[in-house]
Amino acid sequence: MKVQVISKEIIKPSSPTPDHLRRYQLSFLDQISPRAYSPFIYYYALNDSENKSNDNILDISDKLKKSLSKALSLFYPLAGRFTDDYFVECNDDGVPYFQALVLKKQLSDVLKNPIPVELNDLLPFPIDELARLPLGIQLNVFSCGGIAIGVCFSHRIADALSCLEFTRSWMTMARGEESKVVPPTFISASLFPPKYMDGFDPSFSLLKKNTIITKLFVFDSRKLEALRAKYVEKTSREITGNSKQRRLSRFEALSTFLWSRFVAATNLDVARTFCAIFYPVNIRPRIDPPLPENSFGNYYHACATFPSSYVNSTEEDNEYCFGLAKKIGEELRKIDKDFIEDHLQAVEKSNEYFDSLRKGTERFARGEGVGLALSSLCSFPLYEADFGCGKPAWVSSADRCFQNIVALLDNKKGNGIEAYISLNPDDMARFEVDKEFLSLLSLQN
Repeated sequence: MKVQVISKEIIKPSSPTPDHLRRYQLSFLDQISPRAYSPFIYYYALNDSENKSNDNILDISDKLKKSLSKALSLFYPLAGRFTDDYFVECNDDGVPYFQALVLKKQLSDVLKNPIPVELNDLLPFPIDELARLPLGIQLNVFSCGGIAIGVCFSHRIADALSCLEFTRSWMTMARGEESKVVPPTFISASLFPPKYMDGFDPSFSLLKKNTIITKLFVFDSRKLEALRAKYVEKTSREITGNSKQRRLSRFEALSTFLWSRFVAATNLDVARTFCAIFYPVNIRPRIDPPLPENSFGNYYHACATFPSSYVNSTEEDNEYCFGLAKKIGEELRKIDKDFIEDHLQAVEKSNEYFDSLRKGTERFARGEGVGLALSSLCSFPLYEADFGCGKPAWVSSADRCFQNIVALLDNKKGNGIEAYISLNPDDMARFEVDKEFLSLLSLQN
């Protein structure tokens, strides 16, 4: 696939940002987020023959730009510029908006056989570089008349849910339904005040993309249900009598399965190696009082489970996986209002949480541990991005710039989970031929 950029504009907010909002303070959770871009690509078939004309593409682009300008007036930090680790200067400098032609490939080709590294060409910025701007947009036009809208958000300013909330608001405005948009709230810095970081770099593991390979796999929902049931089948020493066992979530079961196949592919000695499984948790519903989805910023905690701390090499695989999945669930449930108050909101008073974060980061930076990060956007509003021509035919991520990371997204039909898995080439070569791994995949693969 070849993508040729034919124009670039800067889209500015439709109304100037008031003077008292010109300096947006980053929160502590913003500060510790990686300085990377979160990529989302929205694909629209535009099957109606009228939608295939150049005039109509111009109309669509004009509609997207005008509504983007309106949306930026609400989400004003996205049109600003980072000044340091503490502030965004909300100077209305605007958002880069590229228009590009996709050559040598039709939209149907991409939908039938998506190759993550090729999808990066549909994005406005290289995502293997540090995020220097809060937001960028690229409208890609296929010769068939279909389009793909590539969006890059800086993780320094927003988590995935905030990214999707912005896109939903932008598309709602494009449909002319501004009254339905729920304005964002910007209170993260008051809840999680920024901290002097003393040289801390949350992007230590940002690697050039030629050091890793990202591949897309689709897991069949029925097979996932069977996996959940298999892990729960325990011996009498775990469940006796009529005691009830909490059912594992899809995330707990799939995360454990992927970890087990990662260990097999890498020949990792879990008992003798410092290992960690990381998974970000949306804390909006867990804080007191709970925050609505339109709360803009980074509202997540990177939860961690350490498999090597309790692994028993004599256990059968199913029993080990059940124990690990159960442990992941326990760690998730620990992230409650008390944890948030005692740790995430206490960084001004105590260095305990930050010191622990720093030590863990430095340990992995020195190559003294092995980690796998799993980020789930399942049940997030991925497909609520209708700018007036219907919901997208597909929403994708892209070739990620972190090693040992997995992004999980619902597929459009709701009958499977798409997994973007990024590993080094040698690990990927073994991982993708693992028989147990392959047994869980959908026929789409």
